Amino acid sequence: MAAHPARTRRIDAPVVVLSVLLVVALLAWAGVDYLRDRLAAGGCDTTTPVRITAAPDLAPVLTALARTVPEPDCYTVEVTASASSATAAALEANGANGPDVWVPESSTWLLQARDGGAWNLPESGQSVASSPVVLALTEDVAKRAGWPGKSPSWADVLAESPVGLPDPRRDPAGIAALLGLRQLTKDAPDPAAAFTEEIRKLSAVPRPFPASPASEQSVLARKLVAAYPAAGVPSFDYPYVVLPRASEASRAAAERFLRLLLDQTATKAFGDAGFRTPAGQLLGDRAADTRTNPAPRPTGPPAPEAMYGVLQAWAGANLSARVQVLLDVSGSMAATVPGTGRSRMALTIDAATQGLGLFKPTTELGLWLFSTRLDGAKDYQEILPMRSISDQLAAGGLATLQAVKPKPGGATGLYDSILAAYQNARQSWQLGRINVVVVLTDGRNEDSDSVGLPGLLAELSRLQDPRKPLPVIGIGIGPDIDASELRQVSAATGGASFTTPDPRKISDVFYQALSKLMCQPPACKN
Repeated sequence: MAAHPARTRRIDAPVVVLSVLLVVALLAWAGVDYLRDRLAAGGCDTTTPVRITAAPDLAPVLTALARTVPEPDCYTVEVTASASSATAAALEANGANGPDVWVPESSTWLLQARDGGAWNLPESGQSVASSPVVLALTEDVAKRAGWPGKSPSWADVLAESPVGLPDPRRDPAGIAALLGLRQLTKDAPDPAAAFTEEIRKLSAVPRPFPASPASEQSVLARKLVAAYPAAGVPSFDYPYVVLPRASEASRAAAERFLRLLLDQTATKAFGDAGFRTPAGQLLGDRAADTRTNPAPRPTGPPAPEAMYGVLQAWAGANLSARVQVLLDVSGSMAATVPGTGRSRMALTIDAATQGLGLFKPTTELGLWLFSTRLDGAKDYQEILPMRSISDQLAAGGLATLQAVKPKPGGATGLYDSILAAYQNARQSWQLGRINVVVVLTDGRNEDSDSVGLPGLLAELSRLQDPRKPLPVIGIGIGPDIDASELRQVSAATGGASFTTPDPRKISDVFYQALSKLMCQPPACKN
């Protein structure tokens, strides 16, 4: 029997269409259900955290605004209040760790942190608020300066009351005050001398201060009276800085939060806390408030040169120094000085020990010894790391100094040692201090396998930075010194040399050198 041919099953078109519609409907229903579940969960596969460290006065406002971030934006903001000095120190020590965003009081902190070692920190940020720097006065001081009949000026206050200065290395209000004083003294017959005199008045005032520089916002918070400068005083500008360590996701989220902070809806929160807009616009109604003046507009951060200049002057007026000492321990330092029965080394150490008493305990000092091949192939060796004199004394530094002995048969490896000490001091240069390298020697360079005098002078010249003075103070004693050699080295760095062929005069020469060290321009007139 013949097989029947296969019969194809016929499917009607309406059935096909119905099936397709059913599938589409099921998928649509599933999609709606999926989206509903996603929305119920916040609509985010992941939520990106943004960690912000902010100046204590601004942190509460940022915290409040962080709570307004919409959940569908898929990021959260955690704000930590921290003193900017502590944050800067942490970034200098290890820039790879820390927050995603930093908001200090002033852009001056960015420059200071970069100088301290946080080299990859941005030089500027977006200002999110501002506050003029004023003199914060008690009511008694304000009344003596004419308040409430008139708004007190800085000149009025300085004439009537002692004014305290917070450490400008740790408080940008101190930097602003120094710049304001420079403006007040610029028309004096000797502006530099007048400026230094005013600085010394400020630094001598004990706490608590009846008048001191502060932000307008803090004056409002503490219900004090504000005295406004005439001009030229930088304000707190609160830069919002996304740090290099932030991930791409955190960086993008941080930028979105910045847009929220700059939106007009955020201005009320800043205004209620006493801040102004980044452009200096007053927020809120202060017409009836005689403690502050709505008219003055904040000015931007200072130019780096201006900041470096006033901090150098402040350091000089307060004898705040960072001294890298390079001490010759070549064999010739064991020679007996005629008429004394003592060695050149003993007389030098005596002079150095007495000289320590002329510095403030906060002055930082480090000690290197040098001869030839003192530490393996190196002609130099560190025996006291850089630390404050008070810490050196507490740790037995004086005994270490007094125990130093010459190296028998050691020659004078002067050039390589000076260069190494100078490079080290340049790398660790510190803002707000007189940074200096002091070289004590009784001879001339005797290391033929060294950089040489032309090479040394060329390298010292290359390492100069007018904004960051680092002079070499040369002290030479004994008949074997090369006065020209020391003079050329010192001059290449803006320093000076002091020499005598008679080692018995080491104390006189040493004190001449210290007077030069303690009175660096622009703090003192040449």
